[in-house]
Amino acid sequence: MGLIYKKDVCTGCMLCPKVCNFGAIEKDGDKVKFDLDKCVLCGSCEEVCPVDAIEIERQVIDKEHLAQYKDVWVWCETHEGRLRSVARELVTKSRELADKLNEQVVAVLLGHNVEGLAESLVHQGADKVLVVDKEILAEYTTDAYTIAMTTLIAPRKPSIVLFGATSNGRDLAPRVAARMALGLTADCTGLDIDEEGQLVQTRPAFGGNIMAEILCPYTRPQMATVRPNVFKPSELDTSRDGDIEKVDVEIRPNQVRTKVLEKVSEVVEGMKSVEEADVVVCSGRGIKDPANLELPQKLADVLDAAVGGSRPIVDLGWLPPTQQVGQSGRTICPKLYFALGISGAIQHTAGMSTSDIIVAINKDPEAPIFEIADFGIVGDIFDILPHIIEEVKRLKAER
Repeated sequence: MGLIYKKDVCTGCMLCPKVCNFGAIEKDGDKVKFDLDKCVLCGSCEEVCPVDAIEIERQVIDKEHLAQYKDVWVWCETHEGRLRSVARELVTKSRELADKLNEQVVAVLLGHNVEGLAESLVHQGADKVLVVDKEILAEYTTDAYTIAMTTLIAPRKPSIVLFGATSNGRDLAPRVAARMALGLTADCTGLDIDEEGQLVQTRPAFGGNIMAEILCPYTRPQMATVRPNVFKPSELDTSRDGDIEKVDVEIRPNQVRTKVLEKVSEVVEGMKSVEEADVVVCSGRGIKDPANLELPQKLADVLDAAVGGSRPIVDLGWLPPTQQVGQSGRTICPKLYFALGISGAIQHTAGMSTSDIIVAINKDPEAPIFEIADFGIVGDIFDILPHIIEEVKRLKAER
């Protein structure tokens, strides 16, 4: 790994010194010179150079170098001044991983006016919180957040960096990985540490027919995006102490090539979000006809629940994509989940298996959904569901 500077190609535009956060590039006549003792090979100068006069060679890191990388990092995404739930989920899981490695959990908080959220991340399980609080980070942009993350990662050398598989996480993680020439496992549904201290990243593969375990044995940090609602956040422990460090990262406006002009929230009229609901009533092929969705809707109404669907009925257009539960839809973790006429293929269960209580109704006694259900009813949903609705109404009336 090293930096190659083609002085004869350089035009002396002086863009590279402006984007270097480590003071490793200086003006040298009508060219530049590099202080390799300060350079951390983050790649900012390489990306901004308009004539490709700078090139960073990245090679496989040997085991001696791998040992220099420590700690489990989590990018803690915020939304409208609050932490996304996946941030708390990943800090909780990172606490478990870091304890196995005898290392620390470091939460990374980027944004504007976000320092007040840092203490809650310590209470969630972080040993340290790195805060980059700048106005240019008030709205998520790929360029600004990538500069901030790579500037933090390069000199501190974490062993693991985790991102929530949200829209922004799926955008940021691959950009950081590409900038630093690292591998990235996307949409993980499981994380563990093996005997050699490597991160075992589990994700569905081949259309969800198998669960693949992926390792990154040669490069660090090991990076992954993790689906929301896969792990449960722990209760906050207000007795925990940790370090909160404010880090200044230089991000110039000309480095940020996009600007947020307007935000539009995706809202389906009359539909409650399956990701946010405590109770979800989900239908599969067994519902037979879109007109029959009226029955699950009645159950959802009496339970103040969201109505969801498996991929087949969403593909048929019976429900909007926002309501799809499963590997290619939403991953959810409600307190109560009804699976109505759903067989329980792995593509679906990958999106709801962590629900607190699962109630399955299916005519097939061998349906895989019964293997993960807490309560299973073998029978026709059209015969059984009306009785459940009436019983729920009766219990609510008694209360």
